[in-house]
Amino acid sequence: MVCFPLFVDLNDKTVLVVGGGPVAARKARVLLDYGPRVLVCAPRVVPELEQLSGAELLRQPFVPELLEGVSLAVAATDDRVLNRTVAQLCRERSIPVNVADSREESTFLFPAVVRRGRLSVGISTGGASPAAAAHVRRTLEEQLPESLEPILDWLEEQREAGKDALPPSRRRRWFSRLLSAALEKGRPLTSKETESLLRQFCEEVLP
Repeated sequence: MVCFPLFVDLNDKTVLVVGGGPVAARKARVLLDYGPRVLVCAPRVVPELEQLSGAELLRQPFVPELLEGVSLAVAATDDRVLNRTVAQLCRERSIPVNVADSREESTFLFPAVVRRGRLSVGISTGGASPAAAAHVRRTLEEQLPESLEPILDWLEEQREAGKDALPPSRRRRWFSRLLSAALEKGRPLTSKETESLLRQFCEEVLP
């Protein structure tokens, strides 16, 4: 299965994770980083879920009523029949669902995620090899600099200045130049450095 990568705004949405084991804990932890209300439904949960700040633990068996108002669901129990039931109920309600042990019953795949502030990278092998996806994630985490987060925040601030100073045909090249300069220094440029680079750039590309 080759799936199209799609990024979804989960801010202030409700996500239901059915399951109380390590897989459910891992998925709940990733989801919480994107702003939803995360409900975890399981009679018993692992210590990692007990300690997971932000997740709401519903210490009960799954019942269909829990799907009311849910925007996204994850079935991550060790009960194959229960996972299948959750998936079927979600499909009937047009709720996107990921089934941890069945890509065929999932309507979306849960990627391996790399996060650096505003940058999110989702990695999927279409269910062929979660281990391979995890390997790529670890490789990216090692290679992406920690300074990327403040650099991205700074680049957003530079967008308006670039719009005022440059024609549309030159902006993409300018922002690429800005990014390269910031990555080389390992930090956002100062105002003086930015102005100097902009003057140099304009001399090169503008008549």
